[in-house]
This record gives sequence, structure tokens and C-alpha cells, in this order.
Amino acid sequence: MSNDNQHSSSFRDPSGFIFEENGHVKRQINPIYFDTYNALKKSGFFKSLFKNELLIFHEELFNSDEKIIIRPEQISFITYPYEWSFNQYKEAALLTLKLQKYSLSKGFSLKDATAFNVVFNKGKAQFIDTLSFEVYEENKPWRAYKQFIMHFLGPLILARFHGSQSLKLISNFIDGIPLQMLSTMLPIQTKLNPFLFTNIHLLAKFEAKHNEDYKGESKTKGLSKKGQINIIDSLYNYIKKLELKETSEWGTYYSKTNYTDDAFIQKSNVINTWIKNNASKRIIDVGGNDGTFVRKIIAPVEEALVADIDNNAVDYNYKQLKLNNETHILPFVLDVLNPSANIGFNNKERFSFLDRIKAYAPDITLALAVIHHITLSGNVTFKMSAEFFASFSKHLIIEFPTREDSWVQRLLNTKGEFKEHFNFYNIEEFEASYLKYFDLKEKKKIDGSHRVLFYFERS
Repeated sequence: MSNDNQHSSSFRDPSGFIFEENGHVKRQINPIYFDTYNALKKSGFFKSLFKNELLIFHEELFNSDEKIIIRPEQISFITYPYEWSFNQYKEAALLTLKLQKYSLSKGFSLKDATAFNVVFNKGKAQFIDTLSFEVYEENKPWRAYKQFIMHFLGPLILARFHGSQSLKLISNFIDGIPLQMLSTMLPIQTKLNPFLFTNIHLLAKFEAKHNEDYKGESKTKGLSKKGQINIIDSLYNYIKKLELKETSEWGTYYSKTNYTDDAFIQKSNVINTWIKNNASKRIIDVGGNDGTFVRKIIAPVEEALVADIDNNAVDYNYKQLKLNNETHILPFVLDVLNPSANIGFNNKERFSFLDRIKAYAPDITLALAVIHHITLSGNVTFKMSAEFFASFSKHLIIEFPTREDSWVQRLLNTKGEFKEHFNFYNIEEFEASYLKYFDLKEKKKIDGSHRVLFYFERS
């Protein structure tokens, strides 16, 4: 069964699919899943998950012998696993294990454990695939165990030993990082760790021996519910203790910025005035580091996306929003010089950053302390960056550090004999290039700094 509006990413599960209708995302449930869906609904399973905000809320719109239509809570901007920081990834993994353990206690089980079934919404990880649950069968191993290892434990362990960039591998392996690859990439000493040996190396060896895709189903005769819970608990406890030990220049950017206190306050006040006058409800801060300036916004912003290339900065931002219950902030990892692309079958299973942010249509974009990195680190011309921001920004607040700025000087000095090639890096060239795509509403020099704020409106 299909629908002309069926979403291009929703074709793998015979139980149903999601589709768009009148600007809303809905889900069709096919007859093959009716019995399970009704059992989940009548048992109060869904209500309990909704109450604890573990599963995205849905309402039932239509019910017939041919199909059931539900409408989930609408999520304005979805991030993918390869855009999460280490601690976001950890939370998504722990959520999946919590769901499986709770499911078992109610006589159900997760049949899918892909990281793409989790999104970040209102300051926390939430499961979004309503059709991923099945009725538990006694002594049957967890069907999604192998998938969990490939989507969650594997990437997290690789990040632990090789750094947070390892999490981006999931963009190349949307069905999960292959077990053989995981096993060979890990240090040899991990084979001496009983937990890692059992859950990765032995599993990879088993898969190689049998050479078949068994969707995580063990070839053992059976596994009791208690045995399965023990495995889930061991996975949960191990992942919960995982820490990432890596340093970065940008993770502590605002602790060593060359702003004076007065300049910092002035910059914040100017940004606040412009955002208030714009009556912005949804914003994105590109290169927003740890969310410092988003937190300085006094205007009643409903949602703030904060993107940065640095895992440590995004992680810190995420820890802060959890601590302060800042449910309107959504941090994620983004390399402006290489934003997420369309991937998957027909390049339509997972959408690019640009496609998603254009659909999101932020009221205003902040680009503070980022243009000199785009231009001098990435060799991107002002015309190119202006075109980039204009593609999704109705309004743009962008900060321009002049050539006298210490960070600009540092970047220019790395150019060696090509330094003169970047003579175009000046405020006149910048403004002229951006005026080809935007109208200038206002600009303000920040006293006590070598930086100028521009407020543009798309032409």
C-alpha cells in the first residue's frame, strides 16, 4: 500500500509509512500492523511513553479496515545522528535501551534500533517511529541487538578511541557501521575488554563465520527475558560511563576572546535590539559555538538552532540547556564549509542541511565570528558566502572582523606566500558583495574591538 504523498525516506517498513498532507506530516498504518498497534494502544503503552516524553506524541485521525492514519507532533527541524555531539549521541543510545527495557516489561520489544528513529525535540532525545514496536516472544533474542551495536555502541566506541569525527561515519553507513569495520578499527587491547570483546569483536567474528544478514537474531537456541534485560543493563551502564577526551580550540572560544567586557555587552545589546525589532520567533546561529549569544537574547524567541563545527562547544551547549531546562535551544554539529548532503536511496532518504533549513525558514540568521573562518580558512569568496546565507535567510545579522582583528591576523599569517591573494578581505569588498543579495538595514561598529555588525534583509 502506498500514497502519492509518501515521504521519500519512508519505504523500508511494510507496517506503514509517513506522508505529507496539507503541510502536516502524518503516518499511515497498514493492516499487517493493526493487531500490534491496537495492542499497544489498548494496553496504555503509548500513553505512558507520551507522558514521559520518550515517544513523540500522536493523535489518531482515521481508522478503517484498510488503514489507520495518525498525526504525530510536528517537529520543525530534524537533525540526524551525524550532526549530534558525543553526549547527544549517548542520550539517544540510552533512550533506545530504556525503551527496549520498558517494552519488555509490558510484553513488547523494539524491532528496530536505528539511530535515525531518534530526534532531539524540546531539549531531549525522543523516539519517533511509532511502528518500531512488536509483541515480545518468549525466549526470543532481541531482534534489533545487532542494529543497536552498529548504530549506537559502535560509533560511540569509535569516537571514544578516535575522536568525535568518527560519529560522522554514520552518514556513509546509514544502515549502521559494519561489524567487521568496527572490529578492525578498534585498538587491539579492546579485545581484552570482556564487554567490547563480546558485543563487538565476537559478534563480528560470528557474522563473518555465518556470512548472512540475520538482523541481529542470534543463532543461539534462545534467550530468556531476564537474560535479555541483563544484556540491556550492561549496555546501558557501559554507555552511560563513556566519556570523550579531546580538546579543541573552539570549545573554549569565549573564555579567550579578544573582546573587552564593554565590547561584549555592546555587541549583545545591538543584537538584542535588532532581533526585538524584527519580532523574530525562530532563529539559527551559524557558528554559534556554545550558545553564548543565543542565551543573551532577551526577546521572546520560540526556537533557536545553534550550529557549530566543534563537538566540544556543541556538547557544552547541550549540557547547559539540560541544566537550565532551555527547551527552545537545539544545538547540532555543522561544518559550514561542508554542510550535510542528501544521502540514501535516490539521495532522498536523508535531506541536506540546506534543504531542511530552507524549509524551516528562520526569521533571522546570526553569523557571528564566522565569516573570517569561512573566507580565510575555506578560501570562500564573499560572493559565495553571501549566496549561501541568502539561500535561507530572510534577515541576517553578520559580524565582520576587520584585518586588524587578532584572529584575522592569525589566519592571514597561515597563508604564507599567498597572503597577498587575500587582499580582498576588507570591509568594503565584504559590504559590496553582500549588497548583491541583501539590502543593508543597519551597521554598527563595536567599540573597543575591530569588529562591525551588519544587519541585512534579503533583497
